[in-house]
Amino acid sequence: MLTPNDFFTLDDEISAGLFAGCQYVWEALARLPERVNRLVGDGQTILGELMPGAHLSDRPVYIAAGARVEPGAYLLGPAYIGPGAVVRHGAFVRENVILLEGSVLGHASEAKNSLLLPGAHAPHFNYVGDSILGSRVNLGAGTKLSNLTILSEKDPLTGKRPTIKIWIEDREYDTGLAKLGAILGDDTQTGCNSVLNPGCLVGPRTLIYANLSLRKGYHPGDSVIKLRQKTSRVARK
Repeated sequence: MLTPNDFFTLDDEISAGLFAGCQYVWEALARLPERVNRLVGDGQTILGELMPGAHLSDRPVYIAAGARVEPGAYLLGPAYIGPGAVVRHGAFVRENVILLEGSVLGHASEAKNSLLLPGAHAPHFNYVGDSILGSRVNLGAGTKLSNLTILSEKDPLTGKRPTIKIWIEDREYDTGLAKLGAILGDDTQTGCNSVLNPGCLVGPRTLIYANLSLRKGYHPGDSVIKLRQKTSRVARK
């Protein structure tokens, strides 16, 4: 239920390698810095199209052949931009981001410590923090994958935040992560302006209605998660 293979079809070498040795799907997030370093190295490799007006920091970045980084995008890095991936105008790629083949980080979207598997799209006004998007996932405009709970004040003695814990079928799982956004299985879609609260695990092929605030925990695949609103109409005076 909680293994990488329960969420994703890992049929290419890079994707499979990113989850190698992970018992639970969220364990891949703690290993992202190491995985990025392995893919990128210590320098900058620009094989794809870096359009005029795009900005790179001096951190390690790999832009594969066939990838495109558009004007106004900012790559802070370290980051790996795979073949055919697109970083659109106004996007912000922060530290430890992997965009695999054909994925999109779009206008005014931000990604940090996150993995987009092949064909995943975060195309409009999205926040993707400490999250994993499965193949062909699509985030509706304005979807936010929140990664830090409101009760996350640092301990004054240790300086550490509490880790995110998830209850599933009367069992508590400690993720060991102070920051955990959402993990969305292959072919999942979110509606516009939805908010996924820290620690949402969503199985593949699930639809999440627009404007919905999804609570943390495990949400099985092949589901439709609906929002019901009651509206009324009155005549203008």
